[in-house]
Amino acid sequence: MAKANSAFMKPLRVSDELAAVVGNGPMPRPEVVKKLWEYIKKHNLQDPNNKRNINADANLKKVFGKGTVNMFEMTKLVSKHLS
Repeated sequence: MAKANSAFMKPLRVSDELAAVVGNGPMPRPEVVKKLWEYIKKHNLQDPNNKRNINADANLKKVFGKGTVNMFEMTKLVSKHLS
């Protein structure tokens, strides 16, 4: 069985903007992404015509900096809120 990458699972500090969406940190990056997807699905923020796009609400706009992002750029934008 492979060992988990300890650097990848290291708890990171979550910015105030991101904490409004995923909760207070610190938490590892995979946990942040999991909670982000839970929030997106709970609030029905995926574009119904193209499921790869996320239509940000007011809280996510503070994190993403824009109204619509695709799921691939989402992780890059979120990483700016982790330290």
